[in-house]
Amino acid sequence: MILRMQKKRSSKYVAILLCLATFLMVQCAHKSGHRRDWERPGTAMVDRPNGKSARASSRKSKIVNKRSSDKLEGSQIFDRYGSAVFMVFTSDGLNAYQGSGFFIDNDGLAVSNYHVFKGTGIGLEQIKLVDSDVAYKVTEVIARSEDEDFILFRVDCENTNYIPIATDKPKIGEKVYAIGSPRGLENTFSSGEVSQWRADYLMQVSALIDHGSSGGALINEYGEVVGITSGSFADGSQANLNYAWSIDAVKPYIKLLLSAKIQMSI
Repeated sequence: MILRMQKKRSSKYVAILLCLATFLMVQCAHKSGHRRDWERPGTAMVDRPNGKSARASSRKSKIVNKRSSDKLEGSQIFDRYGSAVFMVFTSDGLNAYQGSGFFIDNDGLAVSNYHVFKGTGIGLEQIKLVDSDVAYKVTEVIARSEDEDFILFRVDCENTNYIPIATDKPKIGEKVYAIGSPRGLENTFSSGEVSQWRADYLMQVSALIDHGSSGGALINEYGEVVGITSGSFADGSQANLNYAWSIDAVKPYIKLLLSAKIQMSI
């Protein structure tokens, strides 16, 4: 099934909708989910056939799951973990939306922002992996929080590249790297610093993000995910007043999942 997009409207109607969308985005704390009313080149997808034959094992996968002992350059970060970040397409039945997500294990366990999926139809989502035109589905939602804006879920693919989870919170001034798909521009890479901690799980960052970056990975210099890129404190500002939710908000649920796996194996 190819993702359906709305037909092109008249210029006057589009202008009205854009004004309304801008107002709504401001009211929604400037979160960076991106509505898509048309296809960008190279993003058409087809549903994954039944069975494992079309799973991620058919892609070239580079699994790197250990913290680097040395600081990595930005190019090394992207080379190692670019393929662990994916695009998310959702729909409420009338409109189509686009965000980002990333894997945290090699069996399809993934993280994104809750607001990327909020209000959309179950089963209408499509997960697009890098260098793939296959539409993968969410098979299980493990945990979610609207307050801390995360969702932990599993995608129907295996042998996925993934990003190891940081053990420590980044300090103010530390370098961070963002990978996501702002405005549908797949796997865009940017860098910046942690500007400030605004709450226990909310960090202000100077790394560039935009609508469509929601749910993307924020990675430290050692190749560990420290946060989920989410939005801007001031949409349209030139000061890079962006924010990300700390991966620490998700850790308790990951630990519970691991504990359940251990008990099942005993």
